[in-house]
Parts: sequence; structure tokens; C-alpha cells
Amino acid sequence: MSKAHPPELKKYMDKRVLTKLNGGRVVEGTLRGFDPFMNLVIDDGTEIRKTGERVTIGVSVIRGSSIIMLEAMDRIS
Repeated sequence: MSKAHPPELKKYMDKRVLTKLNGGRVVEGTLRGFDPFMNLVIDDGTEIRKTGERVTIGVSVIRGSSIIMLEAMDRIS
């Protein structure tokens, strides 16, 4: 069994990110942490519903296995 390699997310730390999750959920927030399985800690999180409604969810942990896409909303240097 191979060891998981940490995802290259250091440059996304403390930046606003948009995550698309399976099931059609979309969460936007500030990336505060991650692990080798791409589980993410999102701070100041907002769920963007299909209706366009924005629901504040605060701090949340998103399992890496449920992430379809991760997009930086801030400039990445």
C-alpha cells in the first residue's frame, strides 16, 4: 500500500477558496488546514445553495473524498 502524499496546497493557505462537493454542494471560505488525504479545514465558510442563497456555516471540515473541485478566489503568488 502506498503512502498518501500531501497535496500541494501550501500556497492556498489563508486564502479564499471555492470547493465543489459531490451532491452538488458548494462551499466558499478561507483554507486554514489540510492533510495528506486532502481533508480541508475551512474557516468563515458559506454554503452557496443552488438557489443562490448563501448560508453561513462558520468553521467546517470537508472530507477529501467528497471534493470534486477546489478553486482559489484570491490571487495565488
